[in-house]
Amino acid sequence: MTASRYLFRQKVNKYIVAEAPAASSREAAASKRFHFLFRSHLHMSRHRRGRRRALGAVSPLIAAPPHRWPSFSTSTITARINAYSLYSTTPIPAPFVSFTTSTIPSKMSGKQAILQKNPNDVVIVSAVRTPITRAKKGGLAAALPEDLLSTVFRATLDRTRIDPKLIEDVAVGNVLPPGGGATMARMAALHAGIPNTAALNTVNRQCSSGLQAITQIAHEIQSGQIDIGIGAGVESMTHHYGKGVMPENMSEAVLSNEESADCLIPMGITSENVAAQFKVSREAQDEFAAESFRRAATAQASGKWAAEIVPVTVVDSEGNKKVVDRDDGIREGVTKESLGKLKPVFSKTGSTHAGNASQVSDGAAAVLLARRSVAQALGLPILGKFVQSAVVGVPPKIMGVGPAVAIPKVLEKTGLKVDDVDIYEINEAFASQALYSIQHIGIPLQKVNPNGGAIALGHPLGATGARQLATIFAEAKRTGAKVLSTSMCIGSGMGMASIFVNEQ
Repeated sequence: MTASRYLFRQKVNKYIVAEAPAASSREAAASKRFHFLFRSHLHMSRHRRGRRRALGAVSPLIAAPPHRWPSFSTSTITARINAYSLYSTTPIPAPFVSFTTSTIPSKMSGKQAILQKNPNDVVIVSAVRTPITRAKKGGLAAALPEDLLSTVFRATLDRTRIDPKLIEDVAVGNVLPPGGGATMARMAALHAGIPNTAALNTVNRQCSSGLQAITQIAHEIQSGQIDIGIGAGVESMTHHYGKGVMPENMSEAVLSNEESADCLIPMGITSENVAAQFKVSREAQDEFAAESFRRAATAQASGKWAAEIVPVTVVDSEGNKKVVDRDDGIREGVTKESLGKLKPVFSKTGSTHAGNASQVSDGAAAVLLARRSVAQALGLPILGKFVQSAVVGVPPKIMGVGPAVAIPKVLEKTGLKVDDVDIYEINEAFASQALYSIQHIGIPLQKVNPNGGAIALGHPLGATGARQLATIFAEAKRTGAKVLSTSMCIGSGMGMASIFVNEQ
């Protein structure tokens, strides 16, 4: 910290200590602090023209006498901040942007609170996905992950008509590609028309990587680091799943720790562990899986998926072009009885089989996020807003219970009750873990995956978290649902969950 910044901060602290009212008038103290900070920040601006415009934008706040400072609401103050941002050549530091939501206490809580709109909300501008197709033999088997990513990036630009130069950062969730897929993702962004001025990184939190990428961008916007960014996910399990994903050699010392060794348990065995420990019967799993197929087939037949899917043009090995615009893992006519004929895969006495586990798939999805005030100023569409996400750890040998812990945590953080949420999209890695999580929390089954889940659609690991958002916002638009939650279990023993609000 420079000497001038240190002295400025000391001056702010001295002002607050000397001038702030008692705790019973904290909102008045917050407004007074804004008054002082803005005047000081404007005074430091070296550009007279920009400062003059900025002063005009915030003059009602700056010019107000001390006795009127408490009368300014949070929305008024944040609106003035955003107006200042548009005209001043000196950017406002992040603390100015987030101050109102963190300092001025709100009288509202829970559902009432999250439904309120604030200029600094992180809003969802667009959420799209490719079809989800079967690995190795599905419609996207010939497509490389960079092809899939470029397709959803380009669709994001086309659907929103945003100036690509305004995109500041891109985060891409993926799990399997060599080198973390970072170079591939950067190439895809440039190919799609996102300029090289936009930064990019990849993130791997295994099955939640897509949601983690969205959360990263949301947090960057909340902190004032950026105003517009893309959170995405991609996985081509055709090209990267299988042998070679795990290192050949591992430390014997680390493996001597029981839970460390448990991280290497095959996912199918963890499903069997959940079923055995929590007494989830084979019959219940098959019934749940059959319902996932039924809902997905019904949704596909009625054309519900079309709004969220971006067609992908694929060139096969013989140079022939074809357009893939449908999920191809969905099967009609699947019943509990037909699934009951399938043999368990991971244990002769087990209950997990090909029909009640998620499919190995290819796909990608992208979500454009922005600060509400910026989206409004640019005339961008607003689907809804990001509220909160939460991550948890669970025992690796029963990693599938992640949603059972993560969903209650995110509900607690947002002051919500289970019944406050209108739609839950919970990843169906396995019927055992999804069903256990739903029953443990007490979520009505009709609220979960209304159009089917990963058992019917497929689970392209890095893409699922972003795919769920495209699906849940499309469904919320059709039904008018307001409060939305997505969640998934995570390999090696974790869970993640999120809360969004639909504004369509």
